Amino acid sequence: MTDQNTSSKDTTQDTNTALPDTASAADTAKADAQSIPTAIVTGGSGGIGRSVCVALAAKGCNVMIGYSGHEENAEETRRLCVEAAGNSGAAFLICRADVSKKADCAALSQAAMELSGRIDILVNCAGITRDGLLMTMPEEDFDTVLDINLKGTFLMSQAVSRQMLRQRYGRIINLSSVVGIHGNAGQTNYAASKAGVIGFTRSLAKELAGRKITVNAVAPGFIETKMTEAMPEKAREAVLASIPAKRAGQPQEVAAAVVFLASFEAAYITGQVLGVDGGME
Repeated sequence: MTDQNTSSKDTTQDTNTALPDTASAADTAKADAQSIPTAIVTGGSGGIGRSVCVALAAKGCNVMIGYSGHEENAEETRRLCVEAAGNSGAAFLICRADVSKKADCAALSQAAMELSGRIDILVNCAGITRDGLLMTMPEEDFDTVLDINLKGTFLMSQAVSRQMLRQRYGRIINLSSVVGIHGNAGQTNYAASKAGVIGFTRSLAKELAGRKITVNAVAPGFIETKMTEAMPEKAREAVLASIPAKRAGQPQEVAAAVVFLASFEAAYITGQVLGVDGGME
């Protein structure tokens, strides 16, 4: 894991946040960071992951922005986080990490610990698709999707759980999909990975509930991202016609669900799957 950049501001935290309250401005950026909730978001360089990073920044969290693609996209997320944070004093780092590799996940977790000495929130947003019909799908495409979407969720959750257990506090939010609930032709690999995320979420929630750690999933439906924008127009129209709300969702709407599940108000919610799908489920 490489490429770490920080930005922090040094004033008073907005105490109206639904996330853990923070202390007044500290004397240094590091001291300030240590008084503020810390979140790790994988897949933070674009799409839903970027919106989650910005939404958490707006709530006054330090955010570790995990990414595996272009550094400039992660830097843009960091810039948007700085804008959204205002005078919160929060810090933002970008960290390159392949979530299918245990060493990268451990390094991302360690970077968060070095920033603030704790990990309050993990959002597993990293995900990919390799669509194709079963009869012609290369085995590599099946393995790669499960490695990132499901194994990555496992490895990142494992990397942060020990610290959350020590703290007796934590929020883990995993990104599933409506496809993981209903399935979709041409996406056997993706559907299997996202269904696996739901089973993983419900099982881990039972393991950690006694230590004040909640584990939940968010299952987006058809959300406006670069991936969905690239769909053929007829395919887009067919999907939109099947949505009761008759429109696509926005990444910010998914991020709002994540922020709620990361809040104190959601302390008695664990092992659940929150659909953000315009009524598709």
